Amino acid sequence: MNKLITAALINILFASALFAESRIAPILNSIDEIYKIKTDARADVMLTQQKPEQGTKVIKMIYYRRDSDDSFLIVMSEPENEKGNGYLRVGDNFWMYRKNTRTFQHINRDENIGGSDARSDDFETRKLSELYGPALGPDGKEIFSQEMLGQVPVNRFEVKALVNDVDYPKKIYWARRDNNLILKEESYSLSGTLMQTAYFLKYSIIDGRYLAVKHLYIDEFEKGNKTVVDISNVSTAKLENSIFTKAYLENLSK
Repeated sequence: MNKLITAALINILFASALFAESRIAPILNSIDEIYKIKTDARADVMLTQQKPEQGTKVIKMIYYRRDSDDSFLIVMSEPENEKGNGYLRVGDNFWMYRKNTRTFQHINRDENIGGSDARSDDFETRKLSELYGPALGPDGKEIFSQEMLGQVPVNRFEVKALVNDVDYPKKIYWARRDNNLILKEESYSLSGTLMQTAYFLKYSIIDGRYLAVKHLYIDEFEKGNKTVVDISNVSTAKLENSIFTKAYLENLSK
């Protein structure tokens, strides 16, 4: 028994030493801290999608988030054929509401929002450090380097998924060295294929936290497809609990 206890303690100390020596783990923790808005939130979101075969499509929505349980509500405002439709997530339940039929449908969290490339998990606030951990190279060391992204000094590092319910099992980040803000992100499939490149073009400070208010997503699999996300009119005032109900969505479309 004493040998088992000793072995367990050695393993714990070894893991702690690895974490202490990690250059990536502290950056992930810092990103979680500086991005996490610890209040309710409301914002206008506009997605401008460009696809070679379909042209340009503008999608507008209103986003509400309740901080106490990370519930959220999305109400579509444009295009006209989507106006009044919505999406509600409370706990493990995620519903899509259709104004024309006044019906709710239970859907998965990877459902596309309003015919856009955005999905439910794009609106979640899960911690990056709980989803991903440092990736190791063939030499057993973290894949980490210091580079320049344009004129900005950045840390470039690779992470791998710690859980199964993520969009991509592997990502590479370019984060500013001075404040750890993410400027660029590459997302890879399990086979190592580059699927998407994202650029975070503009940040705002909301209640002492950073919020990326302009993003550019480039589809690397279907060439020519890209989406620009603009977030505006952000409010962190307390929201009524009645907003996060099916009844609220139904009343909006009357």
